[in-house]
Amino acid sequence: MRIGELAGRVGVSTRALRYYEEQGLLRSQRTASGQRLYPDSSVDRVRLIRQLYTAGLSSALIAVLLPAIDARHVDPELMGLLVQERERIRDKVAGLQEAGRRLDVLIGLAAHPDARPCPGSLGREESTEASGSAAPGSEPV
Repeated sequence: MRIGELAGRVGVSTRALRYYEEQGLLRSQRTASGQRLYPDSSVDRVRLIRQLYTAGLSSALIAVLLPAIDARHVDPELMGLLVQERERIRDKVAGLQEAGRRLDVLIGLAAHPDARPCPGSLGREESTEASGSAAPGSEPV
């Protein structure tokens, strides 16, 4: 199939497909006039590539991982990289959750203005005060 058909079937741009080829993630044959032709299996390959990108993996790691997936074997070194990547993603998620908590504080302050002074930060202590739920054993200020 040609690049436009593949792009349409998997919902990505032709530019993305060309990028995947440049990164060694996807292969095509060329016609005499230089047009790219992809086998039907490219549909599943591109979907897998998209899933790996969505999981937060870099194109460099995906390029190393795809042959291991094809071989159904992950060596210890690659496994170590995947574990490190998982930790990086977990740290990122934790940071995003903290940002969400701080936005909750800001929304609470904006939705319920009162005589309290503006907090110096949007940290955890302000979070419990703004939501009206102080930590057990403590009094709201």
